Amino acid sequence: MTTETVTWVDLRPQEDAADVHAAIRRVIDRGWFVLGPEVDGFEAEFSRATGAERTIAVASGTDALTLTLRALGIGAGDEVITTALSAAFTAQAIMMAGARPVFADIDPDRLTVDPAAVDALVGPRTAAVMPVHLYGQPADTPALAAVADRHGLALIEDCCQAHLATCEGVPVGTTGIAAAYSFYPTKNLGAFGDGGAVCTRDAALDARLRRLRNGGQDGRYRHTEPAAHSRLDEIQAAVLRARLPYLSDWTARRRALAARYRDGLDGTPVLVPPAFDPGHVYHLFPIRTTARDRLQDHLRAHGIDTLVHYPTPLPAHPAFADAEPDHCPVATAVCGELLSMPLYPTLSEAAVSRVIGAVASSDVGA
Repeated sequence: MTTETVTWVDLRPQEDAADVHAAIRRVIDRGWFVLGPEVDGFEAEFSRATGAERTIAVASGTDALTLTLRALGIGAGDEVITTALSAAFTAQAIMMAGARPVFADIDPDRLTVDPAAVDALVGPRTAAVMPVHLYGQPADTPALAAVADRHGLALIEDCCQAHLATCEGVPVGTTGIAAAYSFYPTKNLGAFGDGGAVCTRDAALDARLRRLRNGGQDGRYRHTEPAAHSRLDEIQAAVLRARLPYLSDWTARRRALAARYRDGLDGTPVLVPPAFDPGHVYHLFPIRTTARDRLQDHLRAHGIDTLVHYPTPLPAHPAFADAEPDHCPVATAVCGELLSMPLYPTLSEAAVSRVIGAVASSDVGA
């Protein structure tokens, strides 16, 4: 008898399917596909869900970061301190804005950027600090805000993996001057393609971001500055509006599955990174082992899909060589040990038990 594979993720609509299909039909029947009522509605609804004052929908999470930097006037000659452990798009956004990424090492347990390391890297060209709330785990936002305030720096939160997360009871994305979100299909709130948003409390920043996402226009055919375009289309906005009401329950389900993993993996030969805040939203559930590749092979043989996020620390990517990055030893070590387990709202308890049992039966050590 063949055992069904435990997939790493399942992106097909489930309980939201009828609402998603209705939303898409609504856009098609209306015949308005760019910067229309669906985008307006999603921006208002996402602001309410996240505690933001203003939301500007754009084409991707990377664009959300890049446009925010540009809107703040950060570019050539400036430096932005960010984490050494993230998707490469975090640092690419800094370079696309014309600035230099400066990589700070991570806290070895929290796996987000270490505020002390950030503080030590501040120099005369530093313009901003860009922490990442990685895997859904909030970075130490109060400590990072203190560093930014002490040095007069902009704090830009990368919330692309942290929809609805909180840090010490405060919604992520509401402490800094701006926050970037991604709606890539695998995110906790995912579209049917790329999508992103910037959240901010600053009215002037909001106005400039709206110009920059739309060719630098501040009125029809009146372009006040050079810009491309980065617009969330109406169909993606409608899909996100249909799914947003489910996000709170999906987040609770992720937390429940993560708790099951934590209980079941206790005493097994792997290390589970601790949760530092109940506001963790578990975009991913990574475990650590120095025998990562062997464990991945073992789980594959047991019909369990896993992925590695992220195998290379950002300073080691060729794309950032011109930034002359410093070596970050903690991030380098961690990148060789992390393995992401299946975790998504429709994952069954039986599947989680299978994963736990397979991990426990392996011969790897932490």
